[in-house]
Amino acid sequence: MKKVFLTVCLVAATMTSMAQSKVYVTRDITAESLVRIYKALGVKAEGRVAVKISTGEGSNPNYLKPELIKDLIREVDGTIVECNTAYGNAPKDKQDERTTSENHWQVIERHGFTKYFPVDIMDEYDEMRIPVKDQSHIKYDIVGGHLANYDFMVLLSHFKGHPMGGYGGALKNLSIGCASQNGKAYIHSAGKMEKLDMRRLWTPEFIGDQDGFLESMAAAAQGVVNYFQRERGIIFISVMNNMSIDCDCVDHPEPVKLEDYGILASLDPVALDQACVDIINQQKVTAKNDPTDLLNRIDRQHGTHTIDWAEKIGLGSKQYTLVSLDK
Repeated sequence: MKKVFLTVCLVAATMTSMAQSKVYVTRDITAESLVRIYKALGVKAEGRVAVKISTGEGSNPNYLKPELIKDLIREVDGTIVECNTAYGNAPKDKQDERTTSENHWQVIERHGFTKYFPVDIMDEYDEMRIPVKDQSHIKYDIVGGHLANYDFMVLLSHFKGHPMGGYGGALKNLSIGCASQNGKAYIHSAGKMEKLDMRRLWTPEFIGDQDGFLESMAAAAQGVVNYFQRERGIIFISVMNNMSIDCDCVDHPEPVKLEDYGILASLDPVALDQACVDIINQQKVTAKNDPTDLLNRIDRQHGTHTIDWAEKIGLGSKQYTLVSLDK
């Protein structure tokens, strides 16, 4: 009897290990499809709902437009949440428009978000530390203090390239996106700098460990996910449009060379990012659609290491099943 029981347990464990996360996809990038893919996830956003997006640099045209996301925000009765950036004195003495709350509010208004939604800069007044499971580099995550005001998060990401991370998707939006300015410095420096010092952050002393930075992003992302899982929940949606090799945080991004693909959503941020990267890898080069530069940037920055590490520390799985919502 014990032998039979042991066999059943081993089979069950094997089946569990082979379980794949569902990633829903639609090729229709519309306000209606955003609501449809949210409902397909089968998890209702309840309580005080934060919708985490990037509001985009002042001169960057690629951010998710309010007209695209407005129906979803209203469906979940959400508040747009953001944090200030941390690269005002980056190389070439670049002056960023969102390093102060005062300037950030001007960009938010100019990009049309306040016309439709309540908006909250989560680190405008304070910050807080939340626990992280993986302490290989960072011992905690430093996030905007207003994160404590929310019970549920809709992580609404714009998938594209990124100068430092290789790509920007759900994991970056969770980690760097939710981090306060000090938190951004802590993650970028792989735990070496707990308080932002613009003069030192971008020196080789603090940003010389690329894999450490990527692993810190994964750890911080897991911290935010665990925080909301202890509350009422979190879901993940990524929009694959306007995919420059540069992030929405870049003031003057490189031209878009990829055609818009669609909207993806999952309850697993690791599977979601993996699916987006796989879609880029599967694109064929044509006159109007060329993934070469984006793939080169991801490779050059070792960007997929973030996904690998996130899976390793138990945040999610790279194994997924695509579920199309299109007829």
